[in-house]
Amino acid sequence: MSKKNLLQNSERRHFIKLMAAGAGITAAGIGAMTAFTADAIETKSKIVIVGAGAAGISIANRLARETNGADITIIDRRERHTYQPGLTLVATGIWQAEKVTDTNSHFLPKNITWLKESVIDFSPVSNEVVTDLGKRVHYDYLVVTTGLQLDFEAIEGMHPGVIGQHGIACVYDSTEHATASWQAIDTFTETGGIGVFTRPPGQLKCAGAPLKIAMLTEHLLREKGNREQAELMYTAPAGGLFSQPDVNTFLKEHLPGRGFDVHWHSQLKAIDAEARRATFLTEQGLKQIDYDFIHVVPPMRAPDALKNSELAAQQGPFAAAGWLEVNKYSLQHVRFANVFGAGDCVGTPIGKTAASVKAQVPVVVRNLLQVIQGQAPDAVYNGYTSCPLVTEKGEAMLVEFDYELNMVPSFGFINPLKRHWVPWLMKDYMLQGAYNAMLRGRV
Repeated sequence: MSKKNLLQNSERRHFIKLMAAGAGITAAGIGAMTAFTADAIETKSKIVIVGAGAAGISIANRLARETNGADITIIDRRERHTYQPGLTLVATGIWQAEKVTDTNSHFLPKNITWLKESVIDFSPVSNEVVTDLGKRVHYDYLVVTTGLQLDFEAIEGMHPGVIGQHGIACVYDSTEHATASWQAIDTFTETGGIGVFTRPPGQLKCAGAPLKIAMLTEHLLREKGNREQAELMYTAPAGGLFSQPDVNTFLKEHLPGRGFDVHWHSQLKAIDAEARRATFLTEQGLKQIDYDFIHVVPPMRAPDALKNSELAAQQGPFAAAGWLEVNKYSLQHVRFANVFGAGDCVGTPIGKTAASVKAQVPVVVRNLLQVIQGQAPDAVYNGYTSCPLVTEKGEAMLVEFDYELNMVPSFGFINPLKRHWVPWLMKDYMLQGAYNAMLRGRV
């Protein structure tokens, strides 16, 4: 047997053992960390959680289990829950939208109050929030998990209504966007032409998604025998493609190797949908590009209520987008000690992924309970984030790193810089189970 086959068989044995050992990935997920376990604390505290996304639901479940007597309220009018890490697979025809769609009621604990309204104002000095129906909700402790806002308005001519039309795709935010994007991608990979894939400046959720869409689309063109009919370009707002240096080096070779023309320092500023023309701001000034297909990734920022509040960063790199001003290790607010945050809305250097939420939530819960008991927060979030970077259908790279941009692999037998079938199987079959366990506060 060849050395290559021996290595593949060894990897398969490792993976089978990992699956057999209590379905390790599904039960615990990647990025496993030391659990903070303790008896439930007695408290009459009023705890308000703003936002019923992945972070808010997970925190609600943990707090409901780890407190006795607490008055816990979660505020969010959204009743549908979307498994957002699966939207790239919906947008490329691999999954159906139903696979990523559930309800928040399926995951929220029964012994808390769910206020189905939206917070429009934060008043941390008076310890209250105001909803869109005029209700003032007082709290002793506040957890901000609002998620972020897609800033379509920052791109002239772009709005959600054009997604799926005129060759425009945008994988972010909803199953409707992902499904409409699949229609645009499917048409483009049948007909070919000029395909443009964008990435905005600043922080965004799942920063690997623009790359995944680009590479999966290129793979679809090859599968359909139409690769020679397409000209592909990827626009980067700066001089790199990924924040982790080793992955960045790989991608700078890999994308051109697959025929992508990478345009550096190029930011989408306007789009003429009917003319299929995009305008980019470059180092040489404004440049127009005609396209047949374009994947638009809008800039992202904190929701208006947070961005315009005293809780938002007042200066520094997180101020412009209005991210929640937290200590990046404790996730406690810098100026209001009874406020914590988790998920996409927090101002941390990296980490707007579901895997980051999984690592942040135990830290927030532990530190909040410490503060309630009059103790100093002692749990630390090290910046862990993860991206199963899908390079084509059937292969991916499991990229995990921290604040220091050091690789922190969960599984020693998976090379994070090697395209491999194991991370693909994790993405396609296993990580959604780990995500659901996270929502229930079990991992």
